[in-house]
Amino acid sequence: MKKYRSEKSKIKIRVIIGVILAAIVLIIVLLHINLTSVLKSIAEANMRSITTVAVNDAIYYTLSDGIRYEDLVTVTRGEDDGIRSITSNAFQINRIARDTAYMSQQNLQEMSEGGIEVPLGAFFGIEAWAGFGPKVNIKIIPISNVSCSFVSKFEAQGINQTKHSIYLDVVADISIVMPSGTSNFASLTEVLICESVLVGTVPDAYLQGNLFGNGYELAP
Repeated sequence: MKKYRSEKSKIKIRVIIGVILAAIVLIIVLLHINLTSVLKSIAEANMRSITTVAVNDAIYYTLSDGIRYEDLVTVTRGEDDGIRSITSNAFQINRIARDTAYMSQQNLQEMSEGGIEVPLGAFFGIEAWAGFGPKVNIKIIPISNVSCSFVSKFEAQGINQTKHSIYLDVVADISIVMPSGTSNFASLTEVLICESVLVGTVPDAYLQGNLFGNGYELAP
């Protein structure tokens, strides 16, 4: 009888230990899932901020000499002073797009070398605690792919007048490699480069199409 009770007690102890171990494993898995989610959110927010600064600095540097509407676009008129054609300066367009993409990628690389600062509370995997505690530096490996393109926008400005605005769109596709996993996102920055009011009827072919083609892409 005593032997039976002893064996029964051992089984109970084993069951209790098994339940405790299963609970510990479950807690660890849940913490890891929550921690990964919180860290990815913080890393992405930091990298979005870094990307915005990196792209804006690149655009400012590339356009520091100043760009006029006439530097990018040539408007040809006929004898009646009507608009016959609108052509882009391919050399200037490609130079600005190439330099902006290159500078953006260089800035992203340099600005992310120091890693990101994550509050200690984030390591508990609870979003409500993510902003508390001292900062812990986490090294990240950003992989970026930057593309630049010019966009034309025409807008009626009254009788026989059309405002032609030229924008530079910079798209940065970012992959962040961290110990907790990988996060991917895209950031779009649109900057007005120049604009001009055209007097005369603009041909429909220019109103409906993209004057500047597909743009420039800089792969990692």
